[in-house]
Amino acid sequence: GWLHHVTKHAAFFGALGSSFLYGYNLSVVNAPASYIKEFYNKTWMERYGEPIPSETSTLLWSITVSIFAIGGLLGTLSVSLIIKVAGRKGTLLLNNCFAVTAALLLSLGEMSRSFEMLIIGRIVIGVNSGISLSVLPMYLGEISPKHIRGSIGQFNSILICLGVFTGQVLGLPELLGQESRWNYLFSFLAFPAVLQLCVLPFLPESPRYLLMEKKDEAGAEKAFQKFLGKTDVSQELEEVHAEARAQDNVNAVSVLQLLRSPAVRWQLITIIITMACYQLCGLNAIWYYTNGILREAGFAEHLLPYVTLSTGGIETLAAIFSGLVIERIGRRPLLIFGFSSMAVFFSLLTIFLNFQDRVSWMPYLSYSCILAVIAGFCSGPGGIPFILTGELFEQSYRPAAFMIAGTVNWLSNFAVGLLFPFIQVRSLQSFAFLVFVAVCTLGSIYLCVVLPETKNKTFMDISQSFAKINKMPELSPGQEMELVLSIAPESEKAADVQNTEISL
Repeated sequence: GWLHHVTKHAAFFGALGSSFLYGYNLSVVNAPASYIKEFYNKTWMERYGEPIPSETSTLLWSITVSIFAIGGLLGTLSVSLIIKVAGRKGTLLLNNCFAVTAALLLSLGEMSRSFEMLIIGRIVIGVNSGISLSVLPMYLGEISPKHIRGSIGQFNSILICLGVFTGQVLGLPELLGQESRWNYLFSFLAFPAVLQLCVLPFLPESPRYLLMEKKDEAGAEKAFQKFLGKTDVSQELEEVHAEARAQDNVNAVSVLQLLRSPAVRWQLITIIITMACYQLCGLNAIWYYTNGILREAGFAEHLLPYVTLSTGGIETLAAIFSGLVIERIGRRPLLIFGFSSMAVFFSLLTIFLNFQDRVSWMPYLSYSCILAVIAGFCSGPGGIPFILTGELFEQSYRPAAFMIAGTVNWLSNFAVGLLFPFIQVRSLQSFAFLVFVAVCTLGSIYLCVVLPETKNKTFMDISQSFAKINKMPELSPGQEMELVLSIAPESEKAADVQNTEISL
């Protein structure tokens, strides 16, 4: 009973309609790739009476895959507008409309003989993922008691991994990875969305949002009671009030104001670097390479999809492991360990791939390195950047911070997706991996030097640990008093208030 079940439900169903869909859409296009290209070719023939030129085919396909990230960027940029009107929970609910629309466009594209529908569907599901990956971590960070904020935040990462895994499983030739059934792979998108629409309305809105932005004291109290499963939530309310008082402005800050503010300079740099490393550390590349490496390892072609499943499985297990230990070990060690282990195994992989043809058992070593890289990624870097974005910024900065983090995330995702097929040329392969080694190493060093530990700290404590790095004045005496009030146990609190009145 250390974690009240309502918070767990909110985390699970919130992530099921959000993160899960993001992960699913990352992997789902791999299995039916050849059928979709074939469909593009057929449609082109019907329209223009000639086979599709191979460059056009490649271009259409790479647009289909990477336009997802452009949708993600659009989603991220629209978040601060929607969230003002609809709140955290409301935005998650509205977001399901995009998922259902995309499911329709993607599943009916083939019947309508229109590849444009597929491409528009990919943009729309991208918008859905962009909104999800900004709003869900924000919501989860605000509804969790501080001692389990990390574990709850890792639901995001666990369900992304589960989504990737589900995409791989459903894409198996026995299930939906067939010429006649591939459009059902996309119809499946509507299922988690509808499930979330049924459950989420019964869960409370973020109490921090209700109290600070809606000034709804009663609503916030009810939400805290429901999430924490206890009637006396005065301490939690007081913590939020103290947060509100310690902030210069309670109203949400614009992106430009955030970029200009010296008080959050290093938090911002940290989030941008962590998010860039999250995309550029080479995990996406691993998905591209796995099949090629397995092929050379002499695995039979029809076995490849099953062996690839092991990667999705390892990913999910590593994410769950991370969720279980994050409150014990902390964010900082997991991130640094994750990036450094990735650097080590990428270096080994580069060496093994160069000897791939000379030694018969070398491919198995390459394959173990791939699994190790994936496990390293999911043990920390796979989810913690999203948790940190919520933790390093106070309430008024949070939406703008998620917008910047999301923009970095999706732009790097798009760049990798677009450039990668060109780097895939054999001659550049080892070079590509060395770039990843450099990114992972530099990321680890930066985090080692700058990032303070944030586990089990209030949002105010976290701001304090950055105040030193930002060279900001620590706290004015008035704020000092407020902090004492927010931390002092109940009995002392009354005495403190009287003393303050006397001294005033």
